[in-house]
Amino acid sequence: MEKTAQVRKIVLTGLFAALAVVLSGIHFPIGPTKVFPFQHMVNVLAGILIGPWYAALAALIAGIIRNAIGTGTIFAFPGGIPGAIVVGLTYRWLHRDWAAMTEPLGTGVVGVALIVLLLGPLMGKQFAFAFFFTAFMASSIPGSAIGYFLLKTLRKTKVLELPRIPEA
Repeated sequence: MEKTAQVRKIVLTGLFAALAVVLSGIHFPIGPTKVFPFQHMVNVLAGILIGPWYAALAALIAGIIRNAIGTGTIFAFPGGIPGAIVVGLTYRWLHRDWAAMTEPLGTGVVGVALIVLLLGPLMGKQFAFAFFFTAFMASSIPGSAIGYFLLKTLRKTKVLELPRIPEA
């Protein structure tokens, strides 16, 4: 990877993590989770603009900081990271903006499976897939829709130099 491209991705990773933290005050509780649609919006933008691994790193950094300042929970990690990876990989393979709408797949299926399989036994509780699936989808569907429309707006206004996609 060219050095300037790598520096650009690192800087954007930090900016996306910071954006998620700044917007983390806008959340609502559902059971033990804090539903945070703007994390999913950030996941969409990061996954498409910087790729799956840097997007996952931005979600990880945001989750750590949000937990440290009290606006996040342990569920921020399985709720944010898989969604960023799924969006980034889908966009990398298909080069279509609608990859933004795959974020709920990563969050609602992969993330909830991780909670049920890994965090449940660690916390000594039995977590219901249906409960967390509903809570995470209530966050990821609106967040990915916001991210999609923001991405389309950024492309139209040419505010950012966004990756070119082939014509449909």
